[in-house]
Amino acid sequence: MNTFQIRPEIHLLDKAGELTELFPLTERDLVFTSRHVYQNYFDGAFAPARVIFHTDYGTGEPSDRFFETMLDDIDLDRYDRIIAIGGGTILDTAKLLTLRRIRPVGDLFDKKFPAEKVRSLILVPTTCGTGSEVTNVSILEFVDRHTKFGLAVDALYADHAVLIPELIEKLPFSVFATSSIDAFIHAIESYVSPKATVFSEMYSKKAMEMILNGYMKIAGEGHAVLPSLTKDFLTASCYGGIAFGNAGTGPVHAMSYPLSGTYHVPHGESNYVFFTTVFHKYQELKPDGKIAELNRFLGNILGCTPDDVYTELEKLFNQIITKKSLSEYGVTEEDLPAFAENVCTKQGRLMQNTYTPLSYDVILEMFRSLM
Repeated sequence: MNTFQIRPEIHLLDKAGELTELFPLTERDLVFTSRHVYQNYFDGAFAPARVIFHTDYGTGEPSDRFFETMLDDIDLDRYDRIIAIGGGTILDTAKLLTLRRIRPVGDLFDKKFPAEKVRSLILVPTTCGTGSEVTNVSILEFVDRHTKFGLAVDALYADHAVLIPELIEKLPFSVFATSSIDAFIHAIESYVSPKATVFSEMYSKKAMEMILNGYMKIAGEGHAVLPSLTKDFLTASCYGGIAFGNAGTGPVHAMSYPLSGTYHVPHGESNYVFFTTVFHKYQELKPDGKIAELNRFLGNILGCTPDDVYTELEKLFNQIITKKSLSEYGVTEEDLPAFAENVCTKQGRLMQNTYTPLSYDVILEMFRSLM
């Protein structure tokens, strides 16, 4: 029996300054953000809370080493509430700070001890891709394991998710591109997941529709139109988060993890490498199932036949971000068996959500086709 839930209370604010009006801060609050966001939107607004910055502990996407360095600097017993304002790195890390026991973080992700929430959590996204503000998932790269893992437990849900379109108005276009493509992939993978329900499908379809309409407007009118679309993209990202928070993502994400974990490719960009290849394979292996409904839906938006959907999607997406081959990231043929093995043996949380079963040989074949 499938169920559906939306756990955080969702707020939509017009301006960044309204955040502290909605949630007055005290010395028992810990704010985790980036210097750029703080200086541009909140400088001085968070007193008397303690403010910490992502780059004080490392750069790039979150890793176990980054997180352990952060824990060395924070006495979490001093705080009752965590307020995180940022992209997926910041939001995913902040979720873990709400737990009673966190270390060793590898044991937490391996579920050797339970995740017990003891602090309140407010999440404010500054990109339009992760949907992390409404999910119970935290992703960390484990450096020595050369891959990423996700922890999905209800203790990681935020108490409040706050959407502020102003915070994404000045995103560099490259960051907008990789994050919004990630949101689209959340929506489409959750739509074909065996865990999907009529409720999650509604959020998946609306997210896909909003993102594609936005991309077509950008392709037709240029990058200058983006500020008028920020609310739509931020909302679509949240919808995608609600969808995949209930139905899960699948092999696109699973295949991206060894690439991004080994070669440090940004998450959304890494997902895009595998997206159309996986869905072409779905169409080849099980063309008459739910993917046929999906292709008709997407074809109506794109103005093409169902058979041409993934070709047309790639043409449109390449006007937003250029797709690269695996070899352009430094991947070698010798990497591929280990990558495929990682997907099959270490990404079970994701691979249980495949539209149709994918064997090791099929996964390896897809990796090879992208070299």
